[in-house]
Amino acid sequence: MQHGRVVIETIDSRVLQGNAMGDPTRRQIPVYLPPGYEDSTKRFPSAYVLSGFTGRGLMQLNDAWGDETLPQRLDRLISSGRMQPMVVVMPDCLTRLGGSQYINSSATGRYEDHLLREVVPFIDACFRTRAERDYRAVLGKSSGGYGAVIQAMRHPEIFGLAASHSGDMYFELCYKPDFVKVAAQIGHFGGLKAFCDTLTTIRPRNNAFKIILNTIAMAACYSPNPQAPSGAGFELPFDEYSAEMHDDVWQRWLEWDPVHLVEKHLDALKSLRLLYIDVGQDDEFNLQFGARIFCNRLRKHGVNFVHEEFDDGHMNIPYRYDHSFAAISRAME
Repeated sequence: MQHGRVVIETIDSRVLQGNAMGDPTRRQIPVYLPPGYEDSTKRFPSAYVLSGFTGRGLMQLNDAWGDETLPQRLDRLISSGRMQPMVVVMPDCLTRLGGSQYINSSATGRYEDHLLREVVPFIDACFRTRAERDYRAVLGKSSGGYGAVIQAMRHPEIFGLAASHSGDMYFELCYKPDFVKVAAQIGHFGGLKAFCDTLTTIRPRNNAFKIILNTIAMAACYSPNPQAPSGAGFELPFDEYSAEMHDDVWQRWLEWDPVHLVEKHLDALKSLRLLYIDVGQDDEFNLQFGARIFCNRLRKHGVNFVHEEFDDGHMNIPYRYDHSFAAISRAME
């Protein structure tokens, strides 16, 4: 088997300077260079793998029992002929709350701008990529899958292919069921602001902690408000004491839901060389239903896509990258 090489690049971000979370502006980005890169002068397609919630690019290199790192997977797929050699980029858009959803927010930072205005141009300048949207893909799992769909919708001039594994869709089912659980538990942590101030030291990080963290991280992305009464820099779409919905804030969340964005971005969606959506039939966050709704709307408007369901849940599914990278490779050909 031939092996590629991973280089770790460092970007000192300008657009992340002064972010409200105080998160680092220096970001390390693993870049996979495929077999044959070093010995040729040709240019290669590129793919950007967006990590899921609480993840960043460096975690794609983690060695784990019974699984492959992303570079090991790419070596195998390329050596077997299932995908063509390509440069694969693993950005770091992690925040103190666990994730940015790859969008701009006054509460977290300008992570969409960081990805599009800093990371992509840097990669095209430093490596021999085919710097064209038809040879640049974006893909990811969970929040990374959400980011892939959102970026392809909003920026088809940058990304001509997208693949989402169990990406966040139809917020009514994947987020809203947790709101009452958050209201029931957040008081035990002293409320929203206290939770945010102490979250890195909270132990144990049990299921209640994880549910609260996910919900407030999404609120920081979807409903930022520098003047929020809580002082957290964002608003929850419900009252943290009574769990009563704040419909105006919830509507701000829905404006970021891919299901509700299909009609707004039809031209972009129809322009993609590939839109690949898959999800486990037993997804713990109800994302199989969100994907079905999303694909129904795509179908209604004549958008071409690939939709697959597989016998599994939400966790431990990086093996599905075998399918998306193969589909991306075929579409680029």
